[in-house]
Amino acid sequence: METKWKYSYAFLALFAMVVWLAVYYYPKDKLKLIACDVGQGDAILAIYGKTQFLIDGGPNDKVLDCLSSHMPFWDRNIEVVILTHPDKDHFSGLIEIFKRYEVDYFIANSLEPGSQGYQVLKKVVGGSDAVVIPPKEGMVIGNSMMHLEIVFPTQTFQKENLTFNTNVNDSKVLGTSTTSKSANNFSIVTILESGDFKALLTGDIVPGITDEIIDTGRIGKVDYIKVPHHGSKNGLTEDLLKKANPEIAVISVGKNQWGHPHKEILNLLAEYNVKILRTDELGDIVVTDESEINKE
Repeated sequence: METKWKYSYAFLALFAMVVWLAVYYYPKDKLKLIACDVGQGDAILAIYGKTQFLIDGGPNDKVLDCLSSHMPFWDRNIEVVILTHPDKDHFSGLIEIFKRYEVDYFIANSLEPGSQGYQVLKKVVGGSDAVVIPPKEGMVIGNSMMHLEIVFPTQTFQKENLTFNTNVNDSKVLGTSTTSKSANNFSIVTILESGDFKALLTGDIVPGITDEIIDTGRIGKVDYIKVPHHGSKNGLTEDLLKKANPEIAVISVGKNQWGHPHKEILNLLAEYNVKILRTDELGDIVVTDESEINKE
């Protein structure tokens, strides 16, 4: 009898721990937005309850550490993964994500970079059950608690600047188009919204197309901006900053040879009294929809 009671207490203790972990990892009625510290690259994890969106995967496997820290070990499903554009510092970490997690929807543009690493990603995505969705301006992904709206690239911009493989008619197949422009021009720009909280997630957009993004009429006041292109001077513009008017600017950056983030961008943000948070200084940057800022 005593042994049975010992087992019962052990089971209850284990059950209580699991419940506590579930409450910790699945906070109710609160958005948790994490800029993962992946070095010189981008990976942003948005969590609301049991739903997760992952925007980009960084240049390596460090994104797995971020997910392990902020998602419960038993949750192996990510509802939405977005690849803003097919550059290595954004897609490489997604290879292991698709190997280790179930992904419901994968949103990526049709651009084919021709790199060996991207061929590996295409293979693992093709071998998964993920539904591939090409980006369309105005598309909304998610639910009333947390959703993403795609702002850019517009259909017109893609048609004018991409050459599509005429032998492939399925828009859901990855790598069906080429371009003479930098992949940064085609970065998927989204607005993440939860309650009254809004975040502008910008990929690696460049100044040359900022006006087109503003002209969509979808950019307004936000609480949070992911500074484009790791703080490069060829990313954020004053026009976009004025339009978005954020309180928080997050720069995802690591050791690099280009001098990111550029002093010009840091000065611009300071001029507009925007609070600057950098992953190379703080590690994972966690922001909630109540604008509570933590560093982990």
